[in-house]
Amino acid sequence: MLQNLFIENYALIEKLDIQFSKGLSVITGETGAGKSIMLGALSLILGTRADTRVLKNESKKCIIEGSFNIKDYALENFFSENDLDFDPQSLLRREISPSGKSRAFINDTPVTLNVLKELGDRLVNIHSQHQTITLNDANFQLAVVDSYAGNDKDLKTYQEKYFEYKKNLKELTELKDIDSKAKSDLDYIQFQFDELEKANFNRDEQQVLEETLKVLSHAEEIKTALLEASEKMGNADNNILDLLSDVDRALKKIAPYHAESEEISERITSSLIELKDVSRELNLIGDAVNIDPLKLNEISERLDLIYQLQQKHKVQSIEELLALKDRLEQQLLSIDSIDDQIEALTKKIKAEEEVLNNLAMSLSASRQNSIQAIEESIVNMLWQLGMPDARFSVLMEPLAEMGKEGVDRVKFLFNANKGSTLNEISRIASGGELSRLMLAIKSMVSGKQLLPTIIFDEIDMGVSGEVAAKVGNILSEMSADMQVITITHLPQIAGQGDVHFRVYKDNLGESTQSIIETLSAEERILEIAKMMSGATVTDVAMENARILLNN
Repeated sequence: MLQNLFIENYALIEKLDIQFSKGLSVITGETGAGKSIMLGALSLILGTRADTRVLKNESKKCIIEGSFNIKDYALENFFSENDLDFDPQSLLRREISPSGKSRAFINDTPVTLNVLKELGDRLVNIHSQHQTITLNDANFQLAVVDSYAGNDKDLKTYQEKYFEYKKNLKELTELKDIDSKAKSDLDYIQFQFDELEKANFNRDEQQVLEETLKVLSHAEEIKTALLEASEKMGNADNNILDLLSDVDRALKKIAPYHAESEEISERITSSLIELKDVSRELNLIGDAVNIDPLKLNEISERLDLIYQLQQKHKVQSIEELLALKDRLEQQLLSIDSIDDQIEALTKKIKAEEEVLNNLAMSLSASRQNSIQAIEESIVNMLWQLGMPDARFSVLMEPLAEMGKEGVDRVKFLFNANKGSTLNEISRIASGGELSRLMLAIKSMVSGKQLLPTIIFDEIDMGVSGEVAAKVGNILSEMSADMQVITITHLPQIAGQGDVHFRVYKDNLGESTQSIIETLSAEERILEIAKMMSGATVTDVAMENARILLNN
């Protein structure tokens, strides 16, 4: 329930602090006095968007605060889900700076506009004469039926499962697209993998092959050079080892009486040992080098395969080819797993469809069972509102496929005139008829929803006299279960209020301001008398106002 509304620097309002109470509050005042301005300010803390044009003084920020008693409306989960501290006396605040920046708060904690709107929608329902257009909206009409039928929890369960179902359908489509593309590439991926698998490369193979190829490509030249070196080292006449041995023997002869020769002889002896070892190695290496055209061809072909695959896949090493082979193998495994995923998801979707269908059928049955009571309630209310010949019908038709609201489409059919054909509301209802029909619907639904607060902005459009009195009675009856605030131009409705506010404009200094005041009993009599007789208040009007208030 709205307990207090504070407005500062908004449109024609410099500062306003107004207390609201239970029951029916009526707001009256001349056209243009600022009644709807107050609703515009209230809408800001209910989550509507705003801009700097709302600032009365463009150099100061605008502040709107609303205090609500929410202890009886099961909102604890909402606060918990949004990391907010729950307080039975909660404060919603909106600030708009001169730069256009807007900030929203719930109990002094900053929140997004969407969070503020979600809470606002649970606290206050504002109905203006311009909103009667929603009567023609199929979603609104279905929501009315669901609200009356008490389908809120079942519909929420259905929608949670429906959106999960739609998400899985989208995922299945994406998997099938991936599978289709993958399978179109499967042969090529398999060919590439088989090619690398068949090559059976070893990580260090390329370097070994390239070294071996160098040797085999120059085998004859290498063998000739090694043979020549071996001959000169130790096999030919006058070879190096024999000549060096002669030198060693000559020096040893003179070593006993020439110390320097002895030292050199020792060095030559050491060198001879090393050179004999070199000679043996030359012989072994020479014997090991074979001229093998078949081996040379085999290695060349193997290296050609390596170079060809490296060029094909734009890589530089066998290591990269092996990494590519691993990736191709994973792709092949992934393609196989997609089939399993598709099969599992298809089964899941089929099970979800069955559950959804059962939930949708249950919703349909609940809606169908409520239709007669809805029709009777609306017709009865319209009769009270001065439309004795009005007829109202709810037509429910099946949809071609499941939607987010189930499998039903609802149409409201209406006619205010006796003997005329029922038709869709948009084709036949006048503005006054729409206004009364909307009031009948709001009255019927409010008893089911138990909204904390409902506000009517000139719901009395197109009515007068006895019908106006009945509108007032209906609003008064609604206020027994909820807080009702109404802006009206009709004395019959104003007289039903538990609290009466008057809005007027006043010129203070160099600016015009909207001011709202709570009227006393005597002030109410005068205000209602003015509504009856205009600017010149007669004694008769005053007496009629007293009678109206007493009744």
